[in-house]
Amino acid sequence: MAELLSWFFSTIWPWVFVVLHGLVVILASSHVVLTKRDSRAAIGWVGIIWLTPIIGTALYITFGVNRIQRKARYLRAGQTLTDGSPQQRAAEEDALYRVLGDEAVHLAPLAQYVSRLMHLPLLDGNRLTPLTTGRQAYDEMLAAIASAKQSIGFMTYIFDNDAAGRQFVDALAAAQDRGVTVRVLIDDVGARYTFPSIKGQLRSRNIHFDTFLPTLIPGRLHYSNLRNHRKILVVDGRIGFTGGMNIRRGHLCEAGERFPINDLHFRVEGPVVSHLAEVFAFDWDFATAERLEGEAWFPRLAPAGESLCRGIPDGPDFDIDKIVLTILGAIGCARHTIDIVTPYFLPEQPLITALGVAAMRGVAVNIVLPEKSNLRLVQWASTAQLWQVLQRGCRVWLTPPPFDHSKIMVVDGVWSFVGSANWDPRSLRLNFEFNVECYDRDLAGELAALVQAKRSAGREITLAEVDSRPLAIRLRDGIARLALPYL
Repeated sequence: MAELLSWFFSTIWPWVFVVLHGLVVILASSHVVLTKRDSRAAIGWVGIIWLTPIIGTALYITFGVNRIQRKARYLRAGQTLTDGSPQQRAAEEDALYRVLGDEAVHLAPLAQYVSRLMHLPLLDGNRLTPLTTGRQAYDEMLAAIASAKQSIGFMTYIFDNDAAGRQFVDALAAAQDRGVTVRVLIDDVGARYTFPSIKGQLRSRNIHFDTFLPTLIPGRLHYSNLRNHRKILVVDGRIGFTGGMNIRRGHLCEAGERFPINDLHFRVEGPVVSHLAEVFAFDWDFATAERLEGEAWFPRLAPAGESLCRGIPDGPDFDIDKIVLTILGAIGCARHTIDIVTPYFLPEQPLITALGVAAMRGVAVNIVLPEKSNLRLVQWASTAQLWQVLQRGCRVWLTPPPFDHSKIMVVDGVWSFVGSANWDPRSLRLNFEFNVECYDRDLAGELAALVQAKRSAGREITLAEVDSRPLAIRLRDGIARLALPYL
């Protein structure tokens, strides 16, 4: 028997190994060819698979296969969106042209384009109120919770167990004690930014809450996929809040705060609140299997203003690429100005190309970023990419501390795009996000003025400055950029 095994491993096994390895290489290469849209990525992976036996295939399986979308679709399988706004009719064409006027009629195709992209209609009769400080936003949200009569749906990424977080717990508990139906959904990773987490506070007050996609990843490892980065509060189905603010003390920017954060949130009124409610109900149903329906969650909504708005949910499931495709459409339609504020600027090549083309068409492209990010690796990778937009005529400003977490896009003084999504692959490909597009001259003017104020307070960075960084710094930043798909 020993002689037979020795003969097999010395004579037959090498051939068996070669054949099996060849089959694995062929299968892996076939998967690359069939699934990789970027030919350069396909060529690179095929080269790695063929030139580094075993290791190349293992690397491709680990890093090259997009399991995120597949997993997200699997997790969402069989789930249907609660249609909370059957009575809400899409905005009439004349309402759109009323807002656009003769000066911005070129943006009409953008509305048609996004309507084909989205399952949610563009709705008339809304009002979005910018809340530019943490204290203003929290006071408005807490007042709305205090006024609730029937229902509160609250979803956030980070909910810290600190003075700000406990203030929200108190308000939610008081509402529940009054007989209001309260539902709170926190991302499981976001709930762990403080220890002990806020879950103990919620549990002790008997507030009905759950976490989105519980994970065994350690609480301090914040880079993980399939996170719910949406921030939505809906009160009685009639008043909504959304934007970029988490629930944490740093947003208050109080004296002595160790990590102060500037951010932007919005009070939402009118029919588009139904879009916020639908997305909250969808995520709550996914996390708990409880379906939220009826007048308490989805009342008939009267007009509250003159904004034409639409909610745009995005995630690595059925809504993948909705936000990035909306941004690309807006850039393509722009004729005069594109103002962008984002805490993290790591756009992939299609967005970089679109911004460069817009600038070369004569559009004034203004990009405002924090001078000092809260994530060093992201800042290094972002700096390594700036030359690509600067050399095409885009202008970039860096704002001084405190760290600016705002997310704003304004096109031609009419169209605004706000919400939770950053300009990075994590927001645009790997996380669940929620933005709102608005056609409203007054709102766009207010946001454009806010962008201008940020530019005035910051400094412009030039291509010459980026190119003149020391070699060691450029190498560091370039190496950080290699992690772009995961930042």
